[in-house]
Amino acid sequence: MEIQNAFLKRILNYFVRGLVLVAPTYFTILIIWSGIEFLDSILPIYIPVSEKRSVYLPGLGVLIILSGIIMLGFFFSTVVPQSFFKFSEGLLRKIPLVSIIYYSIKDLITAFVGDKKKFNQPVLVTINRDSDIRKLGFITQTDLSHLHIKDFIAVYLPHSYAFSGELFIVPIENVTLLNATSADIMKMIVSGGVSVKATVVEERAEVS
Repeated sequence: MEIQNAFLKRILNYFVRGLVLVAPTYFTILIIWSGIEFLDSILPIYIPVSEKRSVYLPGLGVLIILSGIIMLGFFFSTVVPQSFFKFSEGLLRKIPLVSIIYYSIKDLITAFVGDKKKFNQPVLVTINRDSDIRKLGFITQTDLSHLHIKDFIAVYLPHSYAFSGELFIVPIENVTLLNATSADIMKMIVSGGVSVKATVVEERAEVS
């Protein structure tokens, strides 16, 4: 009986190890492939080989889309003057619904890949001083004077195991800067605190 239990435990141990190796790889490939399929479906390319038959070339649509985006980026960065962008965005700003959608998407994209990146300053926010409960987040705005708010900053707190979060307006004294990379902190939050072993140094926030 003991030999049988030991054998089952060993099999279960091998299964768990195999699952740890296979599952992350599988879901990573699945997510990336799903993204490629979605982009490819926007511009599917079919090559006619006969009068009644055509061959679908997977991935070519993605390549064309990416090449087009790169060419547009090059064209608007070197040929089109910046004044044109300011003029066109000024027109979009006057259209109520369009301005909300356009600037929300633009600000979200530039927060990750633009010249003025957001989510680059991880912080520790004190939620309850009595119990000393804290949450990890990222400073998104340090100047809230346009809302007539002083001595507060905007902090985004992502949710674990989800691509969502909440925006909090917190007193500066409740925020502690973290000397750690944004990528490590984001992985730590999204994974529920199990995916990163980063050395974190706390510093009191000094935001004007």
